[in-house]
Amino acid sequence: MYPQSPYQMQPYYSQPYHSISALKNETLSMIEPFVRYGLQEAKFTSHAHALREVAAISYLLGKGYDPRTAHRIVESWEVDEKF
Repeated sequence: MYPQSPYQMQPYYSQPYHSISALKNETLSMIEPFVRYGLQEAKFTSHAHALREVAAISYLLGKGYDPRTAHRIVESWEVDEKF
């Protein structure tokens, strides 16, 4: 169903609860602006395009880019609202 990840993750239940909660809060607060951005973007483009854009930004965040740079890079890939 989901693509295989090349990274091995430890099961969430093997970590202390406070670590899981902190990771959840950090993750959700980091992506929230891009979720809102994707919802706005979907009003003007297709849902698939908006999802690809937010996923690409999220991927770049995971690679270590700061949010503003990640967003600018992905926007630079668009020509007439298409990748």
